[in-house]
Amino acid sequence: MTTDQILLFGLFVIVFILLIWGRWRYDMVAFAALVVALILGLVPTEQAFSGFGHPATVIVALVLVVSRGLMNSGAVDLITRKLTSMDLNLPSHIATMGGLGAVFSAFMNNVAALAMLMPVDLHAAAKAKRSPRLSLMPLAFATILGGLITLIGTPPNIIIAAYRENALGVPFGMFDFAPVGLICAVVGILFIMFIGWRLIPGSQDSAAPSVDLLDQEGYLAELLVPEGSPAIGKMVRELDPAADDSDATIVGLVRNNTRLAGMARNVEIREGDLLVVDAGAKGIDQFRGAMKLEFDGEKRHEKAAAGGMVLMEFVVPRLASIEGRSAMSLRLMTRHGVTLLGVSRQGKKFRDRVRKLTIEAGDILLLLGPVDRVPEVAQWLGVLPLAERGLSVTQYRRAGLAAGIFAAAVAIASFGWLYLAVALAAVVIAYVVLDIVPVQEVYSHIEWPVIVLLGSMIPLGTALETTGGTALIAGSIVDLTEGLPIVIVMTVLMVIVMTLSDVLNNTATAVVSAPIAVDIANRLDANPDAFLMIVAVAASCAFLTPIGHKNNTLIMGPGGYKFGDYWRMGLPLEILIIAVSIPAILFFWPL
Repeated sequence: MTTDQILLFGLFVIVFILLIWGRWRYDMVAFAALVVALILGLVPTEQAFSGFGHPATVIVALVLVVSRGLMNSGAVDLITRKLTSMDLNLPSHIATMGGLGAVFSAFMNNVAALAMLMPVDLHAAAKAKRSPRLSLMPLAFATILGGLITLIGTPPNIIIAAYRENALGVPFGMFDFAPVGLICAVVGILFIMFIGWRLIPGSQDSAAPSVDLLDQEGYLAELLVPEGSPAIGKMVRELDPAADDSDATIVGLVRNNTRLAGMARNVEIREGDLLVVDAGAKGIDQFRGAMKLEFDGEKRHEKAAAGGMVLMEFVVPRLASIEGRSAMSLRLMTRHGVTLLGVSRQGKKFRDRVRKLTIEAGDILLLLGPVDRVPEVAQWLGVLPLAERGLSVTQYRRAGLAAGIFAAAVAIASFGWLYLAVALAAVVIAYVVLDIVPVQEVYSHIEWPVIVLLGSMIPLGTALETTGGTALIAGSIVDLTEGLPIVIVMTVLMVIVMTLSDVLNNTATAVVSAPIAVDIANRLDANPDAFLMIVAVAASCAFLTPIGHKNNTLIMGPGGYKFGDYWRMGLPLEILIIAVSIPAILFFWPL
């Protein structure tokens, strides 16, 4: 080995140890390694930050913003809303949620897909009075498997496609991963549905360790019935099924500024009525979308809120300016452009209109308004913000538009009419112009630690390749398997990459492994595409630990999982993926 190779291997070993240790954040470890490599002259100065402009890095950032736009528009919620109303047994629930998660993960970042579906799964577990640990891990694994299907489903696919462009001149297309990825996803989800969930420790436990995550404050809020709402002409009681699906309760109706007696159960709803709803903030937003209702003053807010609208929760301390007064007396909407959407008072009910209610110390207020105005008004009112819960105002009327723009971009990129990064950038611009993703929120939805990790590791991976380090590793694998069938070589490579991905970030694994795969293929005079596909599958399929994939980490707390719980279902799943994917790769990417 040359001096540069020894230094690079030593640097990578230190990076791997620090990433496994987990004492410092992975992005800081990777960036520090890049700086050290620059100081030692292992990475040329002119390539120092080339990774931050790399197509893979740019596409990952754009996919995260597009995912947020699809969630903001309600395009995803329109589908998932139906799931909580379905009376399914556990295997059927796992199959339904897993299949839906896989489809979403194929066309949006799989981390975003899990983040969106996890509350739905928790809600379903609470309604079924079962532990969410039985379904959360299957959901996380299904979203990981779904990411294998398309180019944009998971960062390793993006990295592999970009590396193929550098190495072979042409990148993989949007659906080049689909034949193998779809087989792995279908077989994997079937395994999870029938066998996998039974292997989770405590699978017979009926406790729900994460039920407290669902215990959000219940607000009394008023929702306007506009023209075209499906609620018009129905009795109030006829909306109970839709309300139950959103975990909401209709407790009254306001007509001509007067709240009708009782709960108005048998009153026919008219245009212009206000439905009084008792629900958490998310439930209010979901019920509004299901019945095509409007927040009080929503249209006025949309005209004024160039940066988008926001829902924020605040607690009223003693001596706050709003204590002893009402939103109407303060002219909160007319003078300040902010709506008091709901009030929570320790579960107590009240008959006063929300805007006329005298606010007391200890009340929790749900305020709606322009994103740049609500914090200012809250400070003027003297109220204190609650911990951030990621509340947002879903723009259901733009769901079709958001989905259509994204579908058009995917189609254009798939036919090769436009480079994928450019097509996704056009989607982001359209979402910003249409205020589907407010311009102030664009950067907040990019996962910067992942960007820094990619931007730092790509130059290091390139240095390993240019110094002959990857050729050395490839040669060792070929020598180790000398005389054995090429299928064994492929299996060994997949096991090594999977093992790395289980203890390292999967993007880092893909960056390091792609050059090794191509070098092995060249030594064996085989099709490099087959070996790149092995890396793409293996780098994403990290099921043994909670640190191998971010989706595994996300479910650890809500599911009450321990570090050693993952391998029980993850190990047989990884073995199954190896057994299924290698024949599929050999069939679709002949050697």
